[in-house]
Amino acid sequence: QVQLQASGGGLVQAGDSLRLSCAESGRIFSSSHMGWFRQAPGKEREFVAAVRRMSSSTYYADSVKGRFTISRDNTKNTVYLQMDSLKPEDTAVYYCAVGRAGNWGSKREVDFGSWGQGTLVTVSS
Repeated sequence: QVQLQASGGGLVQAGDSLRLSCAESGRIFSSSHMGWFRQAPGKEREFVAAVRRMSSSTYYADSVKGRFTISRDNTKNTVYLQMDSLKPEDTAVYYCAVGRAGNWGSKREVDFGSWGQGTLVTVSS
């Protein structure tokens, strides 16, 4: 079982940057890829980005492509989400999760598991 701890959220202004971290513990080598999702108030949780554990391959939601960058540091068992040019519509609780084997490329919530507790990002206009 993998445990995830997300951190780095906060209150920023539109146009600012923020970096989220997701620290992994437990059976980390059992997962092939990691992802970030977010849930805005009153909305369903949506996919943001994902990264393979053993390569630099990534994919993103269209809404964040070109502004957000996902990366991982296997020496620290940590996945990052660098968020630049933040917009008020990026306001949400951000969650990291483990991608289920065989589902690389999926943006469906059901294809991820071991959800962390989430970290709140608030972007003011």
